[in-house]
Amino acid sequence: MVTDQLLVVVLAVIIGTLAAIVYSLRVLVLMDRKVERIEEHIERMVNHLLREELKIERAVAKKRK
Repeated sequence: MVTDQLLVVVLAVIIGTLAAIVYSLRVLVLMDRKVERIEEHIERMVNHLLREELKIERAVAKKRK
């Protein structure tokens, strides 16, 4: 009887631990996707700024001539 109860408790702990691991992995995947989106937005902004900087440099070069 006591061993049966102990077995149930141990199995419950193992199942709970596995569920927590799966949930944590799910959260990590969602966070990774969010970070990836943020990185894409930053890359777009940097590309936009580089284009603007090139336009400014060309305009300054034309004025110097």
